[in-house]
Amino acid sequence: MEALGLLLYGFSVLLTWKTLALMLVGLVLGIFVGVLPGLGGPNGVAILLPLTFTMDPTSAIVMLSCIYWGALFGGAITSILFNIPGEAWSVATTFDGYPMAQQGRAAEALTAAFTSSFIGSLVAVLLITFLAPGIASFALQFGPPEFFAVYLLTFCSFVGLGREAKHKTLISMALGLLLSGVGMDTVSGQLRMTFGSADLLRGVNFLVAVIGLFGISEILLTMEERLALRGHSARISLRVVWKVWRELPRYWATLLRSSIIGCWLGITPGGAIAASFMGYNLAKRFSKDKESFGKGRIEGVFAPETAAHASGTSALLPMLALGIPGSGTAAILLGGLMVWGLNPGPLLFVEHKEFVWGLIASMYLGNVVGLVLVLSTVPLFAAVLRVPFAAIAPMIVVSCAIGAYAIQNAVFDIWLMVGFGVVGYVFKKIDIPLAPLTLALVLGNRAEDAFRLSMIGSAGDLRVFWSNGLVGSVTTLALVLLFWPLLSRVFERMRATPA
Repeated sequence: MEALGLLLYGFSVLLTWKTLALMLVGLVLGIFVGVLPGLGGPNGVAILLPLTFTMDPTSAIVMLSCIYWGALFGGAITSILFNIPGEAWSVATTFDGYPMAQQGRAAEALTAAFTSSFIGSLVAVLLITFLAPGIASFALQFGPPEFFAVYLLTFCSFVGLGREAKHKTLISMALGLLLSGVGMDTVSGQLRMTFGSADLLRGVNFLVAVIGLFGISEILLTMEERLALRGHSARISLRVVWKVWRELPRYWATLLRSSIIGCWLGITPGGAIAASFMGYNLAKRFSKDKESFGKGRIEGVFAPETAAHASGTSALLPMLALGIPGSGTAAILLGGLMVWGLNPGPLLFVEHKEFVWGLIASMYLGNVVGLVLVLSTVPLFAAVLRVPFAAIAPMIVVSCAIGAYAIQNAVFDIWLMVGFGVVGYVFKKIDIPLAPLTLALVLGNRAEDAFRLSMIGSAGDLRVFWSNGLVGSVTTLALVLLFWPLLSRVFERMRATPA
């Protein structure tokens, strides 16, 4: 009941004309970003983050979160109408979504995608509403060893549970940790890795890095691919919406299963990509008509979209409650909170209740408004895809440059952004993931400070990370997850060995 009372308080904070207008603007910008191939949620939030620097924290985070919701909805448009995934997790949606469009059922496929996205996000927001306060209250008991153990758990889970090659994840994470150490050491006050440059005294700004890594690199990739988009048209009517919604109860098991999978893989760093494929594969496995999948089955749209959006939304739970992002987009939002002077984590629920519950309330309202908006404006946003990319790319580059410069009013940051753009381009070409780099760049300083304070308090004794049941359990779990691929192989061989 306390959570419901706080949620109503959040709605009272949220329901102002200014905040609602920013919410609508954020959704429109997000859908626009979502329909552009290659941009998507993380890139859109990174590029548009500088727009919010002059706003109060509540208005800023509401607008950014709505950009994210809009991008999640918009990604389905390109997947279904043009067979080009707007996001990596939209690949599974193309398996049945595009065949439905080829059969003249594009409106049904889009309605199914938007509705299942709404359902997945709603389940995840309910999870955040009722679990985040309890997790935050529990985390108030943490000291430096406990916080380092949690950071270690996050890093190790990205390595052990990620779908990417382990050595590539480690390369990306190591680079992020290295860059997070540039500038002044917060414990000793000494300068590190500045190489005599006054511009590096402030360290590597996280926002400049993500604008380059996500925004500029995608522009370079898209220019290289020279996308020529040809697709199907769609106009969603109330009759089509009602037809799809009447079919929803038939697939309640698929929707529930995909929501659970998505929430689990969002809280743990499994990611929306893994969630969408797992949701699709399980829907196919449990279906009585497996052969119809891939040929335009509506269940093949429900399953991946529900799982992907549940995962993308639930990744905000550890970010708010513990200050640990569960995805690349959550890491960018975490950096934004730091810019506004807010420290995500358990104290956020105590010191800034109006902010936290205003954000959670915006998740409910943003999803409802976003669903209505995309259902009514699909032809408009689909037309955006027919604008030559050569006309859009310069505007995005200029926006990135202005955003990078505005952070600290430094021309050096523009060059730094370009450098990160080249790094991001190269990493994407050789399949090195950017999420671990982003995570390490955000959490590197925090993890280092927690480790060094733990060492100071224990006189250099590493046993401090097993000094009580809580920290010992988290540290042990982190090490298990780090070596999980090796352990799973050992278990498989033991099972395969005849008794």
